[in-house]
Amino acid sequence: RADPFSLTDQRAHFQWFNFRLSGARGKALHMHLNNAGQASYPSAWDGYQACASYDGSDWFRIPRTTYHQETGVLSISHTPDHDVVHYAYFAPYPMQRHDQLVHSMQMHSHIKLRVLGQTIDGRNMDLLQVGDDEAGQPRKKRVWLVARQHPGETQAEWFMEGLLNRLADTHDPVTKAALKSCVFFCIPNMCPDGSARGHLRTNAAGVNLNRVWKVNDPETSPEVYYTLQAMAAEGVDFMLDVHGDEELPYCFVAGLDGIPAWGSRLQGLQSAFCTSFMQHSPDFQVGHGYPRDEPGKANLNLCSKQVGERFGALSLTLEMPFKDNCELPDARAGWSPRRSMLLGAAVLGAILDVAPTLGK
Repeated sequence: RADPFSLTDQRAHFQWFNFRLSGARGKALHMHLNNAGQASYPSAWDGYQACASYDGSDWFRIPRTTYHQETGVLSISHTPDHDVVHYAYFAPYPMQRHDQLVHSMQMHSHIKLRVLGQTIDGRNMDLLQVGDDEAGQPRKKRVWLVARQHPGETQAEWFMEGLLNRLADTHDPVTKAALKSCVFFCIPNMCPDGSARGHLRTNAAGVNLNRVWKVNDPETSPEVYYTLQAMAAEGVDFMLDVHGDEELPYCFVAGLDGIPAWGSRLQGLQSAFCTSFMQHSPDFQVGHGYPRDEPGKANLNLCSKQVGERFGALSLTLEMPFKDNCELPDARAGWSPRRSMLLGAAVLGAILDVAPTLGK
């Protein structure tokens, strides 16, 4: 099922599948997605393996996943070990789990659940503030992390769950140190309407949220409008926009190269963060990613580019794979919710390492 037509992207996106079969134990199943070749990223099927789960928690890959380029058909062959099996493009992150996450986080005394506003469909724009300034002490650095602007990139919210679990643990020495110097503003799901509707890249109005950060309309992209209002009120010293990439089998960031404000300060911060992140997680690397923007040619409609330019802050787009990290492959699970959560937990160490130089 396609998203609504997106004016910014000039197409109606689709790539996801998500279905459940019953009575399947021991049966040789041969399933065919006949319109896969018409999907938003048909080249992404090359090397892709479908995800499956018997319990909705443990997700594994189906090695016998084949894309037939000449017919545009994606075929999945599998003989289940149990009666009921769930297949999906990637492990889903249901809205029920999102609600449980934000509600459980607010039970910690140092975490506040704030609602920035309502979406087109009337859903809450949830923000979790972790930590706060202390009376008589210098203002702490403002660290923002937003995820799932593209609702089909569910690994982004798994990443946020891993980060938030670590930020909730005040016995963790990295968390304790980070909260001494930083206040965290976390939006686990920037596009709840698209998530609930099963969209790949757009909100209820068919807007690709990551294309309207320079000029946005509160009627058609309230998610970005409310977030920018909150950023302007609080300030931004660091921002990470978390995504998933359908094609590239790596974890990487798209940096600020090409924005007008790019210079030695931001270049040094970006380099220091990436070096630190590689030390905290071997899943992260800098050798593979998107081409760098030429000077002055960055697209300021994108979240990380616009935030970096507007606030003069280190602002990056993090991408995780839908397939696997080919440098540290996992034959059974590929890239998974667990790997996403571990990467989310690891990023806190990198933020702590660069915190003293943020905002300068």
